[in-house]
Amino acid sequence: MNSLLRSTARCLRSGAAVFLPRQADGRVLSAPARLLCAAADNQKDLGEMVKKDKVVVFMKGTPAQPMCGFSNAVVQILRMHGVDDYAAYNVLDDQDLRQGVKDFSNWPTIPQVYFNGEFVGGCDILLQMHQNGDLVDELKKLGIHSALLDAEKESK
Repeated sequence: MNSLLRSTARCLRSGAAVFLPRQADGRVLSAPARLLCAAADNQKDLGEMVKKDKVVVFMKGTPAQPMCGFSNAVVQILRMHGVDDYAAYNVLDDQDLRQGVKDFSNWPTIPQVYFNGEFVGGCDILLQMHQNGDLVDELKKLGIHSALLDAEKESK
C-alpha cells in the first residue's frame, strides 16, 4: 500500500488539469489531473496486487478472523481444498481499497477472489464452483492440488 500512497501524493502535488473529450452538446469538461491520476494509479496497483499471488482474496477481516459470513465461507472453502498459501487483503482496514477493488472488478460485493490475476467472483461463485467440482479443476490449473482429492481417495 505504500506505493499507492506515494503515487497518490505525487499526483496531488502535480495539481494539473486534464481536459476530457468534447461532450455531445459541444461542452469541453476539465477535471483535476490528481483525481484521474489517483484513480489510474489505484487501478494499476490493484492490477499488480491480484497478479502477485496465485490466489488473492479481498475480504472483510482476515483468514484467521473473518468479519462477515461470506468472507468466512470463502476462507472455509479454500481451507477444505487445502489452499492455505494465498494473499488476503482486509478491505475493512482501507476504505479506498474497499471501493477500489469493487471498481476494478466491476463487482459490487466483498469478498472477491482472483486466480492468477483473473477475477473469479465472490462467495456465491466460489461456493458453486466447490459444489460442482470446477474449483478442483481451476486449482489444478494453478498447480494447486486440492486436498479434497486426497480425502476422496481415502474414503474409497
